[in-house]
Amino acid sequence: METVEVGGLRVAYRRAGSGPVLVLVHGALGDSRDWRRQLEGLGGELTVVAWDAPGCGESDDPPATFRLADFADCLAGFVAALGIERPHVLGLSFGGGLALELYRRHPGLPRSLVLASAYAGWKGSLPPEVVRERVERADREAGLPPEQWIRGYLPGLFTESAPPELLEEAAAIMLDVRPAGMRAMTRSFADADLRDVLPGIRVPTLLLYGDADRRSPLGTVAAELHRMIPGSRLRIMPGVGHAANMEAPERFNDEVRAFLRSVP
Repeated sequence: METVEVGGLRVAYRRAGSGPVLVLVHGALGDSRDWRRQLEGLGGELTVVAWDAPGCGESDDPPATFRLADFADCLAGFVAALGIERPHVLGLSFGGGLALELYRRHPGLPRSLVLASAYAGWKGSLPPEVVRERVERADREAGLPPEQWIRGYLPGLFTESAPPELLEEAAAIMLDVRPAGMRAMTRSFADADLRDVLPGIRVPTLLLYGDADRRSPLGTVAAELHRMIPGSRLRIMPGVGHAANMEAPERFNDEVRAFLRSVP
């Protein structure tokens, strides 16, 4: 792990490979360890940089007032602190929404966008009752020991065919969740409606989804993003769930690699 200071916060990250830069932005309940297979598999032709968002992994906790715009400005500051110019940005789940907010606030920063298992924010992609249930659940569980509730999320992230060792790896990462990060991400995403950003995206954009994703369903969430982002490419991975980067890493990496090779 390496660290850099951004806006008074210590931000930790992992880096591998050489070549054009791909910045990886993880989802809620995770950190840069979620991207182990991308750091290993894509580093042959890319410089792959995976951060720990504030409140996650080895990064400092954010203030209680931290919201999606603050995460986006911190991510932009992180890229600047590393001296990176116009990286490709890949965000998964919450990280996909964060990539969209980054584009809204810093449109000249991303060279391309890869939005995996992504939403236009929970408010922008999900029915109000689903958002309310997710927020109430997160608020309730944030005050409890993670070992009491973490495994309850696994069925929504992976398919039934996911191997036990993968589930154990994912659970071990998620068990390190901290209340400050969990609350900041949940409240940020519950209030986020990023649909107005989508028609104005002017960089190459890949939408990457598993057809068995229970949390950001292909037929509703993915289809709407594809419809609204001009020229976006939608690629579907059969038999894969929400944590597609972990469940089907070779297919995931192949799709990302092929897309990035096509970006001017």
